[in-house]
Amino acid sequence: MVAFSKIAVAAAAFPALVAAQQPGNQSPAEVHPDMTYYECDKESGCSAKYGQVVLDSNWRWTDKGGQNCYKGNTWDPAFCPDPETCAKNCALEGAAYESTYGISSDGPGLTLKFVTKGQYGSNVGSRTYLMDTDTSYKMFHLKNREFSFDVDVSNLDCGLNGALYFVEMDKDGGMSKFTGNTAGAKYGTGYCDAQCPHDIKYINGEANILDWSGSSSDSGTGKYGTCCTEMDIWESNKQATAYTPHSCDRTRAAGQTRCEGKDCGDGQSDTNARYEGLCDKDGCDFNAYRLGEEKHFGAGPEFEVDTTQKVTVITQFVTDTGDDTGDLIEIRRKYVQNGKVIRNPTVTL
Repeated sequence: MVAFSKIAVAAAAFPALVAAQQPGNQSPAEVHPDMTYYECDKESGCSAKYGQVVLDSNWRWTDKGGQNCYKGNTWDPAFCPDPETCAKNCALEGAAYESTYGISSDGPGLTLKFVTKGQYGSNVGSRTYLMDTDTSYKMFHLKNREFSFDVDVSNLDCGLNGALYFVEMDKDGGMSKFTGNTAGAKYGTGYCDAQCPHDIKYINGEANILDWSGSSSDSGTGKYGTCCTEMDIWESNKQATAYTPHSCDRTRAAGQTRCEGKDCGDGQSDTNARYEGLCDKDGCDFNAYRLGEEKHFGAGPEFEVDTTQKVTVITQFVTDTGDDTGDLIEIRRKYVQNGKVIRNPTVTL
């Protein structure tokens, strides 16, 4: 799928559990910002598609009848004594997209603000997903296709990462696999990626409260992680960029998969643990600057891609047969800026 401060995509598998991860009724009704995108081919040109974007469930207020189930960076044991009870008690609320999260759309354009000061405090960052209906994520099939977008990173300074990437989520957010999850894609459920993150509050329709620990600098982490294949189309600020495929072991993680321990690649005392998990956390990235092409991408006219201006980013997924059924043999990058096509540099490794 798509994501700017973060956006993602979807597809996966897992057994149902008796739990509940339901929508709430304490906040404004969930109304997704509209987003127009285009599908194109050589024969008929481009046609507009009318989708929506949805905020990830991890950013949402989770409550029981208006009382917080999650305060600061800890779960309230009164509502969350165990994962199943917590999911039954606590609901995911609708989002005030622009006023609380700094997310707005003008149709074909999506704006994500990094820090948004709202009525009840400041929100930092967001992650959004592209949808094709009000209750399902947009699914992309990339082989023998190209994916392009326009982006402006002129105000995204060093140390920040504007990310747009695909992850292998379920189209419905996991509702059909986990019968207790009645919130689904409409409320941004079902996230996973190749880092197998532990900070996701609900995984497989259960609250991730076991062994939950938090600090003043993050939202907290639980026992379980959630893994799946990831394709980072765009990780960038105005100084540097990279694009990176992260694969997973398809025999153990075919789609969104809950993990624990070494399957997540955990174990700070074991230097090999990172590489024994279900997914390739490092990935195979292309960063022109780090590979020696220091004038390819940066802020100013001396760079091939000048990040003080908007740029079109094109990623092509080339197969050996030139059709959808072939094996992927190359992920090719091009940029278009001021009418000029700029190819990815050739580097020597």
